Amino acid sequence: TTFYENRPGFALSTARSVDTAPTLSRPAKGAALAEPNYQTCLTRAADHQADRVSGFARNDYSRRQAFNADSSKHLVAAIDGHWHLYDALTHTRVKVLPYLAGDAEPQWHATQPDLLYYLPTNGMGMQINELNTATGATRVIGDLGARLKARWPGANAAWTKSEGSPSKDGRYWCLMVDDSKWNSLGVITWDRDSDTVVGWMNTNGERPDHVSMSPSGNYCVVSGDGARGTVAYSRDFSQQTRLLHKSEHSDLAIDANGDDVYVAVDYQSNAGDIFMTNLRTGVRTALLSSYANGSATALHISGKAFNRPGWVVLSTYGGTGSTQWFHKKIMAVELKPNPQVYNLAFSRTASNGYWTEPVASVNRDFTKVLFNSNWGNGSSTDVDAY
Repeated sequence: TTFYENRPGFALSTARSVDTAPTLSRPAKGAALAEPNYQTCLTRAADHQADRVSGFARNDYSRRQAFNADSSKHLVAAIDGHWHLYDALTHTRVKVLPYLAGDAEPQWHATQPDLLYYLPTNGMGMQINELNTATGATRVIGDLGARLKARWPGANAAWTKSEGSPSKDGRYWCLMVDDSKWNSLGVITWDRDSDTVVGWMNTNGERPDHVSMSPSGNYCVVSGDGARGTVAYSRDFSQQTRLLHKSEHSDLAIDANGDDVYVAVDYQSNAGDIFMTNLRTGVRTALLSSYANGSATALHISGKAFNRPGWVVLSTYGGTGSTQWFHKKIMAVELKPNPQVYNLAFSRTASNGYWTEPVASVNRDFTKVLFNSNWGNGSSTDVDAY
C-alpha cells in the first residue's frame, strides 16, 4: 500500500507496444522495487537457497490459488515434494507443512486463513483432508474409498490430477477416479457440506487430462485429449456442454455477469484464439490472438480472482518468431470482447523446461500475483517465486 501511496500519479499500463525488459540484477528477497517497464510493485517473495528450500521455491500452478483467504500467506513448492508456508507480507518462510507430499493438491479454505484442504499423494487412498496450518492439526473430512469401490471395485485414487479446484466456497469438488494402474474409471461430484457424492459418470476408460469444479459449483469440467475433448457437465452429469475439442492450458473463472466461464487457448483456430466460453449459455467469445506476424506464444491462465469477477491473469512464455507485445509477460485481461489488458510485469524467466514456466496465480481480490522466474539465468531449477 505504501508503495503506491508514494506514487500518486501511478496508472497501470495498457500499451500494446513491443517493450524490451532492461537488464536488472536479481533483487534480494523482500525488497520492493518498481518494475522497470510498468512501475508496478515487484518483490522477490522467496529465495530457495537462503530459505533452505530444496531445489527451487516456486508457485505450483496458475490454476491453484497460491494465497490464503486474507492473502496473508502463500504456498511454495520445493523440488523434493515438500510444501512450504510463506508470510506474504514479510516474505518469511514460516514452516514446512506437515502431511503434504508431492501432488497433495493443497486448496485454501475460502474464508478461514489458517485452513487448507489436501489429498493423499496422487489421490491414492481417496480421502480429502483438512489441515490447520497454524496448529498442525489434521482431520479427514471426506473418506470416499468405500463408496467409490462399491461402484468401481478397482478404484484406487480420487483426485483432480493436480490442475483442478473446488468451487469458490470450497463446497463442491469434481474428482477423477483411477484404478491402481491409472486406468480411468469415472468422475464424481462430492459435496463437502453433506459428505455425499451427488454425481457419478463412467469414463469408459477415456482418462481425463484433469478435472475441476467451476467457481459456482454448478459444473464439473472434464478436460481431455480423447474423443470427449473438454466438456462442462452439470453437477449431477445429466447435462453437458462441449467447450473445446481437446485439452489446453486454461482455467475456470467468473465473468462480470457472475457466470462461470472457461478461459483457454485454441491453437487450432486461425488466430490462436485466447477465448472464453460461458458454461451456462455455451457462447464462445474471442478475447485475444496468440498468433501475430508469424509468431506464437505458450501461456497459462489464472481465474482465481473470485472476488474481482470479470478478470483473469495471463502469463506467457516460450514465444516463437518475432517478439510481440504479449511475449514473456504477466498481464491482467478483462473478460469481454476487445478486452482491456494491463501490463503487470515481465517474468524475466528464460524458458528451460517445465519448472521455469511462470504459471502466475492471482489472489481472490486481484491485489497480488505470484509467479516464477529464473531471472534470465537459463537454469532449469534455479527458480523462485516473485
